[in-house]
Amino acid sequence: MARLLDRYRQEILPALQKKFGRTNALSIPRITKIVVNMGVGQALEDKSKMEVAAGQLALIAGQRPQITKAKIAVSGFRLREGNAIGCRVTLRGRKMYEFLDRLISATMPRIRDFRGINPKSFDGHGNYSMGVSEQGVFPEIDPDKINFVQGMDITIVTSTSSDEEAHDLLRAFGMPFKEI
Repeated sequence: MARLLDRYRQEILPALQKKFGRTNALSIPRITKIVVNMGVGQALEDKSKMEVAAGQLALIAGQRPQITKAKIAVSGFRLREGNAIGCRVTLRGRKMYEFLDRLISATMPRIRDFRGINPKSFDGHGNYSMGVSEQGVFPEIDPDKINFVQGMDITIVTSTSSDEEAHDLLRAFGMPFKEI
C-alpha cells in the first residue's frame, strides 16, 4: 500500500478531525485526483516530439497518457482543429498517492533554487495547481536522453471547497509551502 495513504489514514485524518472539530471522518478533506498535463506546442512542427513527451509522461506518472487535440483552429499559431497539442494523465487511488510521495520527497528537492511552492495557487474551490518548468527534475527521466525541455502543470484536486482546509491537508502531507 502507498506510504502516504497509510499516513493519511493513521496520522493526518485524526489530526484534521481534531483541528476542524468534526467527528465524521468522511467530512474531512481528502485528495480525489491528481492531473498532470503537458502542453507540447512543438509537436506542430515535429510529430515525434509528441511521442517522446508522451513516453516521458508515462514514465513519470506510471500510466499511459491521453493525447489531447485542439478543439478550435487558430491561424496565428498555425493550429488546425484536431491537431495533437498535448498529453495528460489523471491519477487516482494508489498511483495518485505514490506520485504525490515521489513529487514531495524526490522531485521538489531536485528543483534548482527551490524555496518552496506558492501558497496562493489555490483556485478558490480547494484545488491546487503548480507548474514544473522541465521534466528533468523527475528521477524517472534520464538526463542524457532529454532531447528538448518540456514543462508540465500538476493539479491536485481535493474533496473540499475551502482553500484553507485544502492548504491544511496538503501541508499535513508535507507540501513545502513558502512562508509569506
